[in-house]
Amino acid sequence: MIIKKIASMLGFIFIFMIAGCSQEEAASKVDEKVKVGIMLSDVGLGDQSFSDSAFNGLIKARDELGIRFDYRELKDSETYEKGLTELVEADHDIIVGLGYMVQEDLEKVAQKYPDQQFVLIDAISELKNVTSITFKEDQGSYLVGVVAALTTQTNKIGFIGGDDVPLINKFEEGFKEGATSINPSIQVDVTYAGDFGNDQLGAKLAREMIQNDVDVLYAAAGFTGVGMLKEAQANKVLAIGVDSDQYFYAEKAVVTSMLKNVDVAMYQLAEQLIKNRKVQSGHIELGIEDDGIGLAPLRVFPFSKEQQDIIEEWKTKLSTDS
Repeated sequence: MIIKKIASMLGFIFIFMIAGCSQEEAASKVDEKVKVGIMLSDVGLGDQSFSDSAFNGLIKARDELGIRFDYRELKDSETYEKGLTELVEADHDIIVGLGYMVQEDLEKVAQKYPDQQFVLIDAISELKNVTSITFKEDQGSYLVGVVAALTTQTNKIGFIGGDDVPLINKFEEGFKEGATSINPSIQVDVTYAGDFGNDQLGAKLAREMIQNDVDVLYAAAGFTGVGMLKEAQANKVLAIGVDSDQYFYAEKAVVTSMLKNVDVAMYQLAEQLIKNRKVQSGHIELGIEDDGIGLAPLRVFPFSKEQQDIIEEWKTKLSTDS
């Protein structure tokens, strides 16, 4: 009887040890997963553009590659510096700062934590522990400028920028150059909202352009640009989305969108981390040839075969000339 009790006790101890080892092994596997922290841009989630695209790329990396990620929004952290610091202290493999407006605070934090890897999207840092990723927005904007020139009936197109800064100026300049490559006499109206998060302001600015006979509108203005898309649809003119495929926000108006594939960049970062436990250093610039920039499907407008060929020719030319 005593022997049976001892054997039973030993059995329980053995099972307990096995269970404990399994739990430790599971915890170890979780700890081994690549961890990414991201400080989102000023508007944050729900901008239906830049932040949402980056977030979707990380979701895909989580589901397909098994990474873990966490994020901070400015509305919660109050400053970029605080949000970035919280992510560092949470022990992530890399910390991503999304948008040029994050640069100053990211560099402050990067200098405090020289052993931490950082990634800055949409601006260039000289710090050794910061990888900078920028996009050839002028390529994509050139393409949609071509599209706008091929679709306008009034010979007047419009551009709305979120803020008058060098990054957004690249969108404007590319758009103008693409349009004038098709029609040198085309008129391009330009205005800057000074706000990336105000859809009502975007609608107002679009309405003013439409009243001036502009019949194709393009914005690089985040959620402000979503207001432009919806106003274009309400007035039965055409519009072009930005960053992600924005067709579904105004299905009767959006001809195409300039794809700035931040989601692709996030996914590629996760792949690099899994393979090398670090990311490429220095400055990385992504364009059409890298799948960093693209064009959403052509819709709404009845493009002729000749017009479609012109767009494809420019896509090839921009890719090979870069």
